[in-house]
Amino acid sequence: MEFFSGLGRPTQINLVVVLVFCLCSSSTYAYDPLDPHGNITIKWDVISWTDDGYVAVVTIFNFQMYRHIDAPGWKLGWVWREKEVIWSALGAQATEQGDCSQFKGNIPHCCKKNPTIVDLLPGTPYNQQVAHCCKGGEITSLVQDPEKAASSFQISVGKAGTSNITVKLPRNFTLATPGPGYTCGAAVKVPSTKFFTPDKRRVTQALMTWSVTCTYSQFLAARAPTCCISLSSFYSSTIVSCPACSCGCPNKTQPNCVDANSPQLTLPGSSSSTPALQCTRHMCPVRIHWHVKLNYKEYWRVKLSITNFNYMRNYTQWNVVVQHPNMGNISQVFSFNYSPLNPYGSINNTAMMWGVQFYNDILMQNGPDGNAQTEILLRKDKKMFTLEKGWAFPRRIYFNGDNCVMPPPDQYPYLPNRSHGTSVYVLNLVAGMVTCLILVLFWS
Repeated sequence: MEFFSGLGRPTQINLVVVLVFCLCSSSTYAYDPLDPHGNITIKWDVISWTDDGYVAVVTIFNFQMYRHIDAPGWKLGWVWREKEVIWSALGAQATEQGDCSQFKGNIPHCCKKNPTIVDLLPGTPYNQQVAHCCKGGEITSLVQDPEKAASSFQISVGKAGTSNITVKLPRNFTLATPGPGYTCGAAVKVPSTKFFTPDKRRVTQALMTWSVTCTYSQFLAARAPTCCISLSSFYSSTIVSCPACSCGCPNKTQPNCVDANSPQLTLPGSSSSTPALQCTRHMCPVRIHWHVKLNYKEYWRVKLSITNFNYMRNYTQWNVVVQHPNMGNISQVFSFNYSPLNPYGSINNTAMMWGVQFYNDILMQNGPDGNAQTEILLRKDKKMFTLEKGWAFPRRIYFNGDNCVMPPPDQYPYLPNRSHGTSVYVLNLVAGMVTCLILVLFWS
């Protein structure tokens, strides 16, 4: 206290400025409380040396529990330290060849100082493939399908070092999916990766390995949220809609959405500048509705509905993450896949749900089929279960890894006993007044 009391007013203002700067700078920090260890790791394994460089297998591992990379897929970029070139590539390709005019005869695959690499499409000839490649850049989350949570390609690098001492690691790595959101650190040498032979009886290892870690920030990925939450319950006629302008506001002067009743709805193949989102109060591409449906003696039941308001986008491999104190007591989830998430060990209050393959694993574009829904049956925890004070509603919900906008707690549907208590109070007051009036008349 003496320290702060001794500060002059200019110093106090400077202190406030520093605090505000710290808060603002931390808004893009990539920590996710529901997936604290989630990241994408890019590993380079040098598997052989060549006359003027090396051959490396590059693998992108998705260690995020519920965040995946959707179409049109990842784009990986970096900057060479010297004048390295890519002689050839398998399982991926550089988006631009660059200026290779100094070469005669054998022309490199890419001569750019800052190449950008993309995955090849499904159906690529086998002689151009490597393991875990050619999925169009799509990578699933670690929980949904661990076997598809990685993507690999092989490159032959020339005009580079030819030993562990002379090789210089690339720098300024970038990962687009395809937009922003990921921030990558510097390449770091790590212990060489070990590989098992097909018969599992012999272990080989890379000649050299380095690793790059990329983390995600929703603030960097989009200027506005991408989803919102609405609420309702069986014990109240109130339906709490998504907060107005959750993901933006309708622009009347420059229309940024399409009226649902308009005859000129956006169709596939239209110009990318044409609005593709249905006009709503919340202006979110996705809305998730949580409805407390039934209350049994030992169980309670929730209906979860997901609606797509985008006329031009299907969400493939979508997922929803729900945080609620009772998520550890889920008895059954209907028509969705389900897995508990326990990022903190003993605390089991988070659940992940996603569509069943070939049934509802694709959330179709806005229209009759642009929704998916499930019902969740939960066993009551008698130590905590209540319908009062909004306890039955989720603490937070993520869609495809992005935190959705929740309504303010003071708008949650409430139990009718509040109004009942008020009515009882009024009736008691009236009864007391009538009793007093009778006594006054009797004694007079």
